[in-house]
Parts: sequence; structure tokens; C-alpha cells
Amino acid sequence: MKTALISLSDKTGALDLARAAVAAGFQILSTGGTARVFREADIPVREVSDYTGFPEMMDGRVKTLHPKIHGALLHLRDHPEHVRQAREHGIGAIDLVAVNLYPFEATVAKPGCAREEAIEQIDIGGPSMLRSAAKNHQSVTVVVDPADYATIIAELRAAGHTSLETRRALAQKAFATTARYDSAIAAYLAQTNDGGAILPEVWAPQFRKAQSLRYGENPHQTAALYGDFFCRFEQLHGKELSYNNLLDLTAASELIAEFDEPTVAILKHNNPCGVGQGASPAEAWDKAFATDRQAPFGGIIATNRPVDLALAGKIAEIFSEVIVAPAFTADARTLLEKKKNLRLMLQKTASPPPGGQLEVRSCPGGVLIQQADALPQPESEWKVVTRRAPTADEMRALRFGWRVVKRVKSNAIVFAGPDRTLGIGAGQMSRVDSTRIAAWKAKEAGLSLAGSIVASDAFFPFPDGLLAAADAGARAAIQPGGSVKDADVIAAADARGLAMIFTGRRHFRH
Repeated sequence: MKTALISLSDKTGALDLARAAVAAGFQILSTGGTARVFREADIPVREVSDYTGFPEMMDGRVKTLHPKIHGALLHLRDHPEHVRQAREHGIGAIDLVAVNLYPFEATVAKPGCAREEAIEQIDIGGPSMLRSAAKNHQSVTVVVDPADYATIIAELRAAGHTSLETRRALAQKAFATTARYDSAIAAYLAQTNDGGAILPEVWAPQFRKAQSLRYGENPHQTAALYGDFFCRFEQLHGKELSYNNLLDLTAASELIAEFDEPTVAILKHNNPCGVGQGASPAEAWDKAFATDRQAPFGGIIATNRPVDLALAGKIAEIFSEVIVAPAFTADARTLLEKKKNLRLMLQKTASPPPGGQLEVRSCPGGVLIQQADALPQPESEWKVVTRRAPTADEMRALRFGWRVVKRVKSNAIVFAGPDRTLGIGAGQMSRVDSTRIAAWKAKEAGLSLAGSIVASDAFFPFPDGLLAAADAGARAAIQPGGSVKDADVIAAADARGLAMIFTGRRHFRH
């Protein structure tokens, strides 16, 4: 008689699979809770401990780690010596294995998960059986995902067994699953005691494909999305997200996470076109959109407040690719969904905790990994370096501008008021050019820079960039400091009566 070993932490679909196996002539082996579920459903089942003659022990840590299990999975059915040894030691054949693993990733994702709890959710027997069965997929069907039960059930009903093609595909999936599982455990164990991420000696994450994409940055490039993106975001409306949409959406969610006050940000090509705050989302939009009324065409809009009808009406006046928000009111959705291609994205979870995320980029022969630039910086580390200290309004504007400039591509310059951007210069090879572009953009938008602040993501290497900002109307500046010419830059600020803060922290974005 053929044998199926079914041992599941997720019992979804288990009864249908077991009934199909029994109908196809299989006897069922199982353990603990799964066996109990089968008995309650009147499905004949034999406990693994009865089959092996060895009891489960050590709180279930040892139950399937036995030669009668792994010999039954691994022996080659057409190898005479394997068959002889199996018969000699009373080892039968297990032809189908259905196992899903202890929910380690879900456990460690819970707030306050104790290390002891996490350790107990490291599955040992499950991955061992999956690997044994997958290695011998020439004869053994291995299934780790309930989504695959329907295929197996259909083949069992049609032929009494699965096809080799199916077994090969399922074996690949089993090895991919155990690889990801082990990577998640290794990543957890590599964390510091306070939960902060470190860079391990071996970095080997595994991500499941979430969605194939029409193409990459350009139509001739293939692309796909991997990971748990759709655990964090839900698409409510619009056509499928593109590769570039996903890059922009990432930049937008990181930028909007900088703010607690009602804020709207408009981005294009990973850079903010404008950021504004107000008593309402609509008021915040007016300030953000006023920074640049041309660049937002085809951009992405992010807000940290629900999109209401007033904001939706304003957004609907221009063409946008994506809107991301924590919620949309019903009337706002009704209006916005008239645009069939506009993607409405619900941000379901907050950004990862500061310092808890790694950024990865490719390089020839490998990858570059760094801690995300998300660590908060206390203002106690800031230092006023000029004779004049910022006024209260200037200080509000400096805080606002500093949060925006850290999300602009380098070299980055932002002119700002207390609750809005006024001019943004991004991605120039010269900081003074970024300053001039930001001032020119403000002029094009009809915005005065008189009394504004200027934020620079890195130090001014010479006084010229700061002087260009002062010529445009800036009265205060915030920058990291650290140039060999800092004294000259400070002297230039003092000569113009500017207030200037050194933060001591740079925010390059390449």
C-alpha cells in the first residue's frame, strides 16, 4: 500500500488532500494535532510513533527524526541494494509528504516576541523531511504549500499518482522554502540584543516572487517583484504597478514617514517635487503643488492622512500615476476611480522600525548592503555655528527642510518655509548648481525665497553655494558641516547675517 505522511501546522485543505490520498489507495501517517484532525473527520490515520515504534519526546522536538521515516523517503525504489536494506530493517516506502513548517517568521514578527519563543518555533523535523522527499522526487511527491493541493488532488483522482513533471516542480519549491526558512532564522539570530540589524558574514535571503512586471525601467528589460510588498501595501484600483512605480512608491513612503503632521508629498523619479503641511490634506496639497506645477504631471502622491473628497478633487485635476495613503474615504475613491489607470495604494503597515531595515543594491559580482538611513537624530546633536541663532520660525523651517532634503538625490538643496518647500535642486554634480536650480525653480513657480531657509544634504565645500542661497533670499541654513572650508563658510554666513546649524550627520542619496 502507498503511504502519505501529512504533518501540518497550517491545516488549510488538509482534509481534502487526505481524502483524495485515501481514495487513491494511500494509508495516512501523521503526527499530533494533524492526526487528531483526521480522526475527528473519520479519516483513517496511523500515528508516526506507532509506525516507527518510537514515541514523540522532548515536547515534540523529536518525532519524525527516525530511519524508518527518512529511509522510507530516501531509498531508491529501483536500486536492489536499497530495496534489500529497507526490507531487512522493516522500512517501507513513503510516497507523498505534505509538510508546512512552524511559523517562525510570523512568530518573530510579533511585537515583544521573546527569544525563547522564537527558538521553539525553529522547525527541525519538517525541513528534514522536505529535503529528504525533495531529493528523491523521482519517486516521492513533496508538498509544502496548500496552494498546490488542488494540482495533487486532481492528478491522484485521474491517475492514482502524480506526474514526474509535478514532482520536479514541487521539489524545487520545497528546497526554495527550506532555504528561505533557514535564511530567516539566520537573520534573526544575527540581530543584536536590542533588535538592531547587523551585517552577517554570509547574507543569503530568500524571497518569493510576488508579481511579474511588464518590464523593468525600460521596455526591453525584464523584471519581477519579490518579497512581502503586498503585506505592506494593498492596491485598491488602477492598472498593474510598474517597476518604476514601485521605485517611486518606495521613495514616497520613506519621505512621508518623516512627518507626523498632516503632510502631502509629490514625487517624480524618486525626488520630491513639493512637500506641504496644513490643517487639512487639501491645504497641504496646495502648498506642495505650488512648489512646482509642471513636474508633478505623471508623478506619485503620498499623504500621511486619509484622502478625502476635498483632496481627491484637487488631485483629479492633474494626471498622476499613483496615490498612496493610509486610507481613502468612500466619496474620494468614487471620484478617483473614474480614472481607470490611476493606481490607488493603501499603506497597510508603518515603515520598518528605525535601523531595522537593510538597503541592497547590485554591483559587479555581488551586492552592496547598508543600514537604511532611518535612524532618528536628536536635535541635541545640532549645533548653531554662527553668531546669530535661528528665530523660532526659522527653526521650524529648518526642521522641515532637513526632513525633506534627506530624501532628495544628491547633491541636494531645498529652500523651505516652516510648512512647505519653495525650491528643490536635486542630483547635480555641483552643489552650487543645485542651489541655483532650486532658486530658479522657485522663481518659475512664482515663490519668493525672501526669509526662507536652505537645507543641504552634505556640507558646502566652499562658501559659493551658501552665498548663492543668500543671494536668493535665504536667511538661515542647515547642513552637516565637516568641510575643510567650514570656517570660511561660517564667516560668509556671519557676513550676510545668516543663522546656520551644523547637524553632524550627512544624508547622501546616490
